[in-house]
Amino acid sequence: MSISSKLILLPSLIFFLLSSHALSGQSLAYEALLNTIYRDKVTLLKPEQIQNLNSYQILDTREKNEFEVSHLNGASCVGYDNLDLEKIKTLDKNKPVLVYCTVGARSQDVGEKLIDMGFKEVYNLYGGIIHWVNEENPVFHNDDQTDQVHTYSKTWGIWLNRGEKVYD
Repeated sequence: MSISSKLILLPSLIFFLLSSHALSGQSLAYEALLNTIYRDKVTLLKPEQIQNLNSYQILDTREKNEFEVSHLNGASCVGYDNLDLEKIKTLDKNKPVLVYCTVGARSQDVGEKLIDMGFKEVYNLYGGIIHWVNEENPVFHNDDQTDQVHTYSKTWGIWLNRGEKVYD
């Protein structure tokens, strides 16, 4: 392949790579940010890897006011600052647990605690509720589907591309 052909092909390749990220609902900048957050102890699970939410015990590790705006279907709010250990004690340690928060930092911490408590399969939702919604997955207020997403703060809200941003 000649140099001129490569120069024509390179911008096309760059455009394809950038547009494929845009189509997935996640920007390269958001992905780079997430890569600085995660540690190796808790397995990350991307939304597209989840076939059936009912296969998991789902724990929302955000605070109650965030959970009340919207949450994943079937999730239980356990909090973070005031982690509800009583709710955790009722869980089956042999059944998979999916933890999530806004972007995955708080849920990672709670996931590590669950592993230390003897839970066998703990997964952290990659990108949190923001990435979940950006990938066009539903969230709920009570039993009704909603477009509202609590993004923790206005700063974190810049990463939500779909839905209505809510923050205190």
